[in-house]
Amino acid sequence: MSTPETPEEPRSADDGTPAEGAQVSEAEAELTAQRLERERIERRKAERQGPIEAGAKLSGTAAELLAAVRAVESGEKPPATVSEEVRPAPRRPAPEPVRRAPVVPEGPAAPAEGTLGEVREVLTRGGAPAALAVPAAAALGEDAAGVLREDPWQLLRVPGVRPEQADGFARALLGGEAGPGDGRRGRAVTVWLLEQAAPAGHTVLEMAALTEALGRQGVPEPEDAVRDAIAEGDVLVFQDALGEAGEDGEQPVRVLVGLERCALAEESLADGLARLVNAVPEQDGTAEEWERAAAAAGGSAGDLIRAAARHGLVLHTGGEAALAEPAALLDAAHGMGLRVWAATHSPVGRERFAARVDGPGVATVAGLLSGAEGPGRDAEGALAVDLLVVLDAPQLDVEAAALLTESLPDGARLVLSGDPAVLWSVGPGRVFADLLAVRACPQIASRRPDPGPLGELVSGIGVGELLQVEAPGKEVVVVPVRDAGEAVHRTVQLVVDSVPRAIGVPAEETQVITPGHGGAVGTRALNAALKERLNPGPGRFAGFDPGDRVAYSPAPGRTLPGRVLGADGEGLRLECAGEQVVVPRDRVEQSVRHGWALTAHQAVGCRWPAAVVVLPGDAVPALSRPWVYTAFSRADRHLSVVHGVDQALPRAVAEVPAKPRTTRLPALLAPQLPAGAE
Repeated sequence: MSTPETPEEPRSADDGTPAEGAQVSEAEAELTAQRLERERIERRKAERQGPIEAGAKLSGTAAELLAAVRAVESGEKPPATVSEEVRPAPRRPAPEPVRRAPVVPEGPAAPAEGTLGEVREVLTRGGAPAALAVPAAAALGEDAAGVLREDPWQLLRVPGVRPEQADGFARALLGGEAGPGDGRRGRAVTVWLLEQAAPAGHTVLEMAALTEALGRQGVPEPEDAVRDAIAEGDVLVFQDALGEAGEDGEQPVRVLVGLERCALAEESLADGLARLVNAVPEQDGTAEEWERAAAAAGGSAGDLIRAAARHGLVLHTGGEAALAEPAALLDAAHGMGLRVWAATHSPVGRERFAARVDGPGVATVAGLLSGAEGPGRDAEGALAVDLLVVLDAPQLDVEAAALLTESLPDGARLVLSGDPAVLWSVGPGRVFADLLAVRACPQIASRRPDPGPLGELVSGIGVGELLQVEAPGKEVVVVPVRDAGEAVHRTVQLVVDSVPRAIGVPAEETQVITPGHGGAVGTRALNAALKERLNPGPGRFAGFDPGDRVAYSPAPGRTLPGRVLGADGEGLRLECAGEQVVVPRDRVEQSVRHGWALTAHQAVGCRWPAAVVVLPGDAVPALSRPWVYTAFSRADRHLSVVHGVDQALPRAVAEVPAKPRTTRLPALLAPQLPAGAE
């Protein structure tokens, strides 16, 4: 397995994805929902009895780690070595549903000023910025100052802090006692590496990958560091069976290490999915009504309706044109009197899909979970739905997906719909891809292709071919460039002049997409150039002026395109998807950036009449088939490609798949499926 990758959208202030959003009620509600779900998951895990059972006879590191986790469960320190016989996990029935009370938005209490004063004093003494006091108190609790004095490397739990910075802080506090072999450093770096792996999509890391990464961070005894982290309860260890047992009866396993929040969310998700797979949907309507609706829809839309009539969980795959099929399902179910809702990744996607249905409600996933949108919850805390269709399903990480499945009432149906070729979530897991691989439920592949030259181009990319398509209406235009300066110049020219004049799409409806934020042709450089031409101004409020296009990130992994309305004493006022939000002054730098140019991850879930995709020469390492597919498929009518990567583009489309992610969902789900399921 590969070592932890840096995601395209790192969760840092520099990348505009804050821990808290400026639309306070929405962000707090979402964070509270996640916190309550994690607490419920932890209670369920604590209630389970018996030892962990898994794969085979272990030896060496694997055996020691298994002994470590069992020792932790018993409250003891792990032994130095152990070798135990372990058995395959038995097949178990779908779990009984657990209901949560309706989520009440409740923001975290601000740290007391006295606590902050003590933290500032410790940070200053260690040479760290006093501005870290608030996030340090939030991460480490009321005794943050004492924690940092006792273990300076706990500074790594503060978002944005790197090991070399924590090392300097530790040397300032501990003097000669601070060294690379300090056990406290090894444990803290272990947790830090797993935290970095989560936004890159990993819910766990294989032991070999983790110890290799620890070695690169200067930890002299990586396996001891992992063992200590397990013993202290900082991380969890698992073993998953690999294939069938050999002739000697031994079954190969892989040893995995993960953060508790990711591991428990993935376990809860597997339980919730198994409940849906094993359940028989409520007999709402009659078989004849479902069949009449399916026959009227015809094609793959009819197939989707028939599958949803008989199964609690259904997967649906397809591109933009295929959205007509879940729309047909929702309309049919609504016509039978069912409570039906759809959920999208972004507000832009919500508005686009709402235009396709007549009657069913459409919300965003975040709004549905927080209670800000959607049908509300019943007395048991379940969503008041009989059928929920989640669009943009590849964007679900394990934590959001766990919240969704656990929120569904008994007898409800869940349809996950999306384009499997787009970039995966900015967050742990690959839920949709794992479910497609496990084949635990019906999968309906749309037979409805996206039309025209753009549809032909994107379809080819999806199967690894960069086609030369005929574009008589200038639907696709390639603009070669030689260097970064020319790339910026031609991009601005396309947005400001060429696309409006030749295609008829105004600048405000044209979106620029580029691989990263930094560099000579990243979002920062392009946004500066586009602002100068389209909305010049002094940047009266933290660099922004009324009329500026912006990208607002109320929570990690979510970007809302919008526009600046103005600013006042409360903060920066934005309009995002028809709704007004206020970003407090102290959150603007973290959560808002200019939005004429976005990365492909920021653009997922949205489409524009025209898109200009910029591929400068230094973009080659970032290119992959999913990246190109996602970027090129954001355009409805016109796509311009500012092309400076020569043969690297067709090579990326043909040869560079999605970066691998290490997850446990298939292994957790398989034992709970009905006999005979793949």
